[in-house]
Amino acid sequence: MRSENVALKARVAALQERVGELERRLELNSSNSSKPPSSDGLKKPPRVPRVRSLREWSGKKSGGQKGHRGETLRPVENPDAIVDHYPEMCAKCASKVPADASTAYRSRQVVDIPEPKVVVTEHRAHGCACPNCAAVTWASFPEDVKAPVQYGAQICAFVVYLLNYQLLPEDRLAELLSDLFGLKMVPATIARMSAACARRFQGFADAVRERVAAARVKHMDETGFRIGGRTQWLHIFSTALLTFYRVAAKRGSLLCGVTGIIVHDHWKPYYTMKGVLHALCNAHHLRELKALVEIEKEEWAHKMQSLLRRACHAVNLARERGVWLKPPLIDLFQQSYERILKEGIAFHETQPPLERAGERKRRGRKRRRTGHNLLLRLSTRKEDVLRFLTNPDVPFTNNQAERDGRMMKVKQKISGGFRSEEGANTFVTMRSVISTAKKQGWNVLETLSADPRALIQSLRVA
Repeated sequence: MRSENVALKARVAALQERVGELERRLELNSSNSSKPPSSDGLKKPPRVPRVRSLREWSGKKSGGQKGHRGETLRPVENPDAIVDHYPEMCAKCASKVPADASTAYRSRQVVDIPEPKVVVTEHRAHGCACPNCAAVTWASFPEDVKAPVQYGAQICAFVVYLLNYQLLPEDRLAELLSDLFGLKMVPATIARMSAACARRFQGFADAVRERVAAARVKHMDETGFRIGGRTQWLHIFSTALLTFYRVAAKRGSLLCGVTGIIVHDHWKPYYTMKGVLHALCNAHHLRELKALVEIEKEEWAHKMQSLLRRACHAVNLARERGVWLKPPLIDLFQQSYERILKEGIAFHETQPPLERAGERKRRGRKRRRTGHNLLLRLSTRKEDVLRFLTNPDVPFTNNQAERDGRMMKVKQKISGGFRSEEGANTFVTMRSVISTAKKQGWNVLETLSADPRALIQSLRVA
């Protein structure tokens, strides 16, 4: 009975540990882990939120702040059309008033769009007889007019923009063109337009890839992409001015020829890249620390959370003032970082080992708690975690790549995936072009109808 009692106590302890681990997993959501927001479900949140956003209250009232420049309708100096209104009779004596008796006017402007209308332009290539030899010579059609009847560059740009940027499905886009312009365009024609535009801009996308690879700092991320009923991977490489997307069958198929600093979320294959430095996303660290603070109640995690936020705030203030942090302040942050790491490791080393119910004792490294694993990562990669302190070009987070990948997931939620790899490559090429154009400050419709070679020459890198 004594031996059985000892065995039962050990089993109860292991089961309690297992229950604690399962409860910890249930407490995880998109605000305190790397789980996507879609995994939170549609349940109504409790009256008092169990977890809060990473954003802290700034002390300001909600809404527009003092000094914020508002946007409203303003009159233009040269309106496109003017409609004059004259009084029919005098308001005092009821006499008829002529229009040429106007002495002044008051104006109001109405901003509207004209009725959508398709303009058909007919090109006529004439044959002219020579007055000397009577031979008939025919004129040539413009280079871009190749068929008896075809759609123009503006319609093609409009279709590609709505399909690949506004993410309208092909059937709904065909319905929109019919309702607005009376164009009876089938989805297959829309797909051909997009594919032809992608082929035309392939050289531009390749140029963007080369410039991202050579940039001083670039952001990298990856996400699953459904193609032909199978999960493949979308790789995102971007800067503040450039975006390049690529589809790959394997998640670990990384971009070649990369130099400089890459900002990422500590996915281990990134550390196999040669000739680069690394900077880790601290937004991921803050979410993991938040879970340790609210679920595990680990004191060191609260201190590390506060330290990273203070460091980020100091860096942002320095950028706003056009200066950089002084070495003594950087040393102070680094020393505090080391002190918190030592405190956390000392705490976890005093904790009893983890054992699962019914699990046999294994050789090798013992299982570690979530907080212990995070501490070891923050310790071994401390230069990459704090690189934003020492290099003005390095941001605090990898939010640039996260933002650039967000709409790609929206496309997948709308369409469910792509039927073929060719369709996926068409989409990512056009998203590379459009996203880069938006960052460069270009008009998207003008970009899609422009010469890609001229656009490459005007690309800004930094």
